[in-house]
Amino acid sequence: MSTILFEVRDHIAFITLNRPDKYNAFNREMALELQQRLDECRAEAIRCVYLTGAGKAFSAGQDLDEVVDPNGPAIDTILGEHYNPIVMRLRKLEKPVVAAVNGVAAGAGANIALCCDVVLAAQGASFIQAFSKIGLIPDSGGTYVLPRLIGFQKASALFLLGEKVPAADAERMGMVYKVFPDEQFAEETQKIAATLAAMPTRGLALTKLALNNSMNNQFEEQLQDEEILQQRAGSTHDYKEGVQAFLEKRKPTFIGK
Repeated sequence: MSTILFEVRDHIAFITLNRPDKYNAFNREMALELQQRLDECRAEAIRCVYLTGAGKAFSAGQDLDEVVDPNGPAIDTILGEHYNPIVMRLRKLEKPVVAAVNGVAAGAGANIALCCDVVLAAQGASFIQAFSKIGLIPDSGGTYVLPRLIGFQKASALFLLGEKVPAADAERMGMVYKVFPDEQFAEETQKIAATLAAMPTRGLALTKLALNNSMNNQFEEQLQDEEILQQRAGSTHDYKEGVQAFLEKRKPTFIGK
């Protein structure tokens, strides 16, 4: 059975972490297959990516059975070949990625979700920075992303204490965009993905690039980047279509170019 389920519908790539008996904990096979599927999402026909988990969990993080296996990958391999390449792909992918957190997201599973562009959670979902419980530090971009989402002090406390954060609290502190009732979760989150897939994809990709750059730029540098990226956005087909539709008082039809 594949560790990743992959399907493209209506310009949306649906990626499902598929080790439900292990709460979708990552082993090497699943990490490498996820990278492969994210690479396939570069295809022009795909205009949004929807990442979720099978069963009760989004992802419990690293499969510890693999870590203690004498023949399993070492920590530097797990980070250098598994998680870092995944989160880099998520940030560099030139289209929006929706994380549909359907259940618990722990350790690397939590931080992979938080590296996505729009993070949505089911009411019964939760987030746990579980690393401190086994003497490790947060990885998969967690020490970079989480303090920027919720502030230094809250992130520090969550990293050190490893406390579970219910979805409602995650929404309140700015960790996720929206929370939906469990029974409506799939329908409502897929609506958001469909909305993104129908939008001007190139403009969204350039917005994502601007946000990435803002993490390290000084204010003046960011203004310069905005000028360059806005010129690129202004040369797209979808920009011209959006302006023309506005002037003609009709709904625009974007094609992602």
